[in-house]
Amino acid sequence: MTAEVVNLRQQRKRRTKDAEREAAAQSRSRHGRTAADRKNDTLSKERENARHEAHKLDRTS
Repeated sequence: MTAEVVNLRQQRKRRTKDAEREAAAQSRSRHGRTAADRKNDTLSKERENARHEAHKLDRTS
């Protein structure tokens, strides 16, 4: 019944990397957006700009 020999430096690095991966996954789920969402936003902004431009007064006099 001997215990497994463990390199503490490697364990510490592994634990740090795992924590960083977990934080990155949470950040992606919080801030991540699908391509469809981004495309929908650009299309709505284009429509909004076109509507705004259509309502401008023509001042050519």
